Amino acid sequence: MDRELALEFARVTEAAALASARWMGRGDKNAADDAATEAMRAVFDTIRMDGRVVIGEGEMDEAPMLYIGEKLGTCESGDLDFDIAVDPVEGTSVVAKGLNGSIAVLAAARRGCLLHAPDMYMNKIAVGPAAAGKVHLDAPVEQNLRNVAEALRKDVEDLTVVILDRPRHEEIIRRCRSVGTRIQLIQDGDVAPAVATAFPDSGIDMMMGIGGAPEGVIAAAAIRCLGGDMQARLCPDSPEEEARCRKMGLEDPRKILLLDDLVSGEGVIFAATGITDGSLLKGVKITSQGALTHTVVIRGRTGTVRFINALHRLEKKPYFGRGRCDCEEE
Repeated sequence: MDRELALEFARVTEAAALASARWMGRGDKNAADDAATEAMRAVFDTIRMDGRVVIGEGEMDEAPMLYIGEKLGTCESGDLDFDIAVDPVEGTSVVAKGLNGSIAVLAAARRGCLLHAPDMYMNKIAVGPAAAGKVHLDAPVEQNLRNVAEALRKDVEDLTVVILDRPRHEEIIRRCRSVGTRIQLIQDGDVAPAVATAFPDSGIDMMMGIGGAPEGVIAAAAIRCLGGDMQARLCPDSPEEEARCRKMGLEDPRKILLLDDLVSGEGVIFAATGITDGSLLKGVKITSQGALTHTVVIRGRTGTVRFINALHRLEKKPYFGRGRCDCEEE
C-alpha cells in the first residue's frame, strides 16, 4: 500500500502546484494558498486511506479545509490509517512575487509517528547522509561547519549553507562568513533546502536557523527517508505557547528534538511538487500543450526516490478565477 499511496500523494502535490502556479507573480499570496488548498483537498478525497491532518492550515475554526484533525480519504479506521502533514504552498509570498523556491508539499506516516508540532518557531539544523551524526544544535556554528566539511571531504570555504534572510540570523550569518563559508540567503520556505542537503548534486550542504515548526516536521520526514540528520528545538515565546508544547506531550518545551522525535517508523512518505524553480525541483511550466510539473516522491520503507515529470492537460479559459485549478490529469 505504501507504494500505491506514494504515487497517489504525488497527484495531491501536483494538483496543489498547478492551482497555485496560476497565481505566480500576481501579488495575492492568499489566493495562491487558497487555490492550492482546495485542489489538494479534492484529490485527497479520492484516495483509499484513513487519513488525519496533524499539521495543516490551522485549527478547525481558522481553516475551512485541511484543518488540524480533519479526516482525509475514503476509508474508515483500519489498516490504512495515516497522519498527514501538509503545506499546500510553502512560500506563499514567493509565489505572489514570482520568485524562486516555492513548493507544494506533504508528509505522511503511520498514526502517531509524526510530531504534532504547533504553529510556532523552531530552531533547526539539517544535513545529508554523509554528515549524519556530525552536527549538534548547541555546538558552535564554526564547529558544525568544520565537522560537515570534514565529512563531505570539502574545505569549509566550499560549503554552501542555506539560511533564512531574517534579522534573527545576523549572528549565524556573521559566524559563517568569518570562516569563509558560502551562504545562500532565502526569503521564505526552508523545507526544500533542508531536503536538498540529502542530494549531493543540489549544491546545498547544510541548512540552519529558525523557521516554522510545522515545516520542520515535514522536512524531517524526507530527511529520515534519505538517511540524513536533523535536530530541532521549539522556540515558544509566551506562556501560552509553552502550554501548547506540554499539551503535545513535551514536558520540556525547549529540549533538543532528534530526528526520531520528529518522525518515527518506517512507513514514512514524502511528496513535493515545484511551484516555482528551486534547488531541488523545477517549477510549473505552462506550454501550448499543457502544464509541466516536476515532483519528488520518497518512501521511507525502501528509501526509493522517484522524480516524476508530468504533462497535464489544461482547460483553456480567458480567466482563471480564485481557487480554480482548471487542470485535468493526462
